[in-house]
Amino acid sequence: MRRAGLGEGGPHGNYVASGYSVHEEENENLQEALRAKVNALKHMTIEIGTEVKYQNKMLEDMDSDFDSTGGLLGATISRVKQLSRGSQTKLLCYMLLFALFVFLVLYWYIKLR
Repeated sequence: MRRAGLGEGGPHGNYVASGYSVHEEENENLQEALRAKVNALKHMTIEIGTEVKYQNKMLEDMDSDFDSTGGLLGATISRVKQLSRGSQTKLLCYMLLFALFVFLVLYWYIKLR
């Protein structure tokens, strides 16, 4: 027993079968497009993960550099404090010698130009 309207027999059967195959083909095309988009998203997330790992490594390196710089700066500040605890005459003498040195270097540089 054949049923009309299920793709077999009758004038409407061929129309239903061809409509079904059109929808099936459209679904397959949409599946392929979705599959391509999912693959693109997968590759993008992998690239993002790689970039995040690289950025985290850079941040860790910067953190260690800042720690070492902070230690160096702390040592320098303690030396400046120790220098300021000494007599003001020594400090003034050091500043005067440094200024004289800078002026001599600048004079020499301008003269050779």
